[in-house]
Amino acid sequence: MEKTVLITGASSGIGCELAKLFAKDGYHLVLVSRKSNQLDAVAGELRQNKAKVTVIPADLSLQGAAEHITEQLEREHITVDVLVNNAGFGAYGAFAELGSKTQLDEIQVNVVALTHLTRLVVPSMIERGSGRILNVASIAAFLPGPFSSIYYASKAFVLSFSEALASELQGTGVTVSVLCPGPTDTNFFRRAQMVPDGRLKMMSADEVARTGYRGLMKGQTVIIPGFLNSLGVALMRLLPKKLLLLIARKVQGK
Repeated sequence: MEKTVLITGASSGIGCELAKLFAKDGYHLVLVSRKSNQLDAVAGELRQNKAKVTVIPADLSLQGAAEHITEQLEREHITVDVLVNNAGFGAYGAFAELGSKTQLDEIQVNVVALTHLTRLVVPSMIERGSGRILNVASIAAFLPGPFSSIYYASKAFVLSFSEALASELQGTGVTVSVLCPGPTDTNFFRRAQMVPDGRLKMMSADEVARTGYRGLMKGQTVIIPGFLNSLGVALMRLLPKKLLLLIARKVQGK
């Protein structure tokens, strides 16, 4: 029986690579992004490989975007078996200097839309007794981030929310996983207007997606791709908060 996956932020990076993995396993893909041209290009490539793809252009920074997505799913009689909340972005700079709209959009995309879309989809999963949810956070979720304060805080929300929801849904047949990648070779740094340290070792979006996909299918709750990232998170759990803040400022170049 055909299963359907809904992936937000699917036009590039980790979301696009996850779409390829789901396509190989025969899923019907519902791809969401605000970048309609890139989304159509990704959909076209996947269709050439015989994948069934539905495209929903949507800007998750707008209120009501989650409802717009689920309303279109209802009109087309599409049931979501797997939800991947991948869309997100960061902004670099002092909290008092960054534009209010940019920071509020960050919260809307990274927190509000993710939460709302999950709330709209999960009841039917519970009713059917099956479903998977993958929320994409970051290793930034494990420490405060001066000069990217909203981004780090939003990813901490995603991590905490995902772990709590995974516990709530035990025994329902619905699993919740949270993917926490470290620095990844995507458009993230360009959009955040950050210049990554040349010494920073980045994983490819494909590597991160494969690790996330395997963890999701195993029902793993917290997924941290890469040995160095896993080691870093383990150290973060041990270090005092003041030292973490100093490290975070240095990483941000401040």
